[in-house]
Amino acid sequence: MLFAGTLVFAMTVPAHAFDVHPDDTALADAFAMEAQTVEVDPALVSLSERDAWTVTSWAEMLRLRYGNRSFDYTIGTGPIRWPFPYAVPITSGFGARAAPCRGCSTDHSGIDFGTGYGAAIFSVADGVVVERSTGGGTWGNFIVIESTTPDGEVFQAGYAHMASGSSALVLGDQVRVGDFIGLSGATGQVSGAHLHFTIKIDGSFVDPFTFLKRYAS
Repeated sequence: MLFAGTLVFAMTVPAHAFDVHPDDTALADAFAMEAQTVEVDPALVSLSERDAWTVTSWAEMLRLRYGNRSFDYTIGTGPIRWPFPYAVPITSGFGARAAPCRGCSTDHSGIDFGTGYGAAIFSVADGVVVERSTGGGTWGNFIVIESTTPDGEVFQAGYAHMASGSSALVLGDQVRVGDFIGLSGATGQVSGAHLHFTIKIDGSFVDPFTFLKRYAS
């Protein structure tokens, strides 16, 4: 009888009835830490300025980086000259740029002279024609002439996008500084008629503007 009564009592009383836990509020108070505050000068923080943002296009980034370059130059009459006997605006410099047309480069191998169509192009130095193409490809109708600077450095000058049929030069032809090369045109990958002019030394393209400013101005 005693055992049965004990069993009935045990089964009717909740299991946690005899658990002894500290009061939750008292426990929380025991671990509470003093709050910290930070005072910020409102003059130093502006939420409107912090949340403001703008988007700068890749073309704008390039303009900011390269758009302030000066392309002023003077025409000389020495052994190395500019490809025109008068100053012509340079519309695109050497190096990184926003591609001006579908298929045009973003790493410009030369400089562009904004001549329009049909301007006479002249050799920048004495030399020999080492490469010739009458059309097709990125450069269209172009000629490459190998020459030597007054201090003995060999370089190759490229004249690209010339008008079709405007040049009579062939591989191996000897040219003199100031000789007629061809007419500016719009063959190959272009956004308009111009002369794409390059200088290559030891197999690598260098900035033609810097080169000509050193030797031709």
